[in-house]
Amino acid sequence: MNNILTAEKIMINAKPANQAEAIRLAGELLVKGGHVNAAYVEKMQDRERLATTYIGSGVAVPHGTSEAKQEIRSTGIAIVQVPDGVDFGEGNTAYLLIGIAAIGDEHLEVLSNIAVICSEEENVTRAVQAKTPEEIIALFAEGM
Repeated sequence: MNNILTAEKIMINAKPANQAEAIRLAGELLVKGGHVNAAYVEKMQDRERLATTYIGSGVAVPHGTSEAKQEIRSTGIAIVQVPDGVDFGEGNTAYLLIGIAAIGDEHLEVLSNIAVICSEEENVTRAVQAKTPEEIIALFAEGM
């Protein structure tokens, strides 16, 4: 699963106006990375309307609905760093969005790795304070 996360799919210091824009940014990075078709981005919004993808500790993991599988070309993740945070509802603020798209059951491994990395609050803080995409890649490489 090489090239799951590359510098081109990391946005540093994003300032989305709201949750929907933040999710769109993550989705567009997945499109730009060639992992998904453009229609996947709307499926990410649909998924968020069903139930929040906020997982705690300032992290959200937006992804498409099960119907979106046909829009996925390859497994990948995109990261949107939002140092000022973005409201994810119910008093939750996301500072790090990790957009995911995965072929078949690969999402289970990807989510497991993300959960391990983000379970350490210091890792989330390091990612939110990172100044370059390479710093975030190094952090995720440790856990993946």
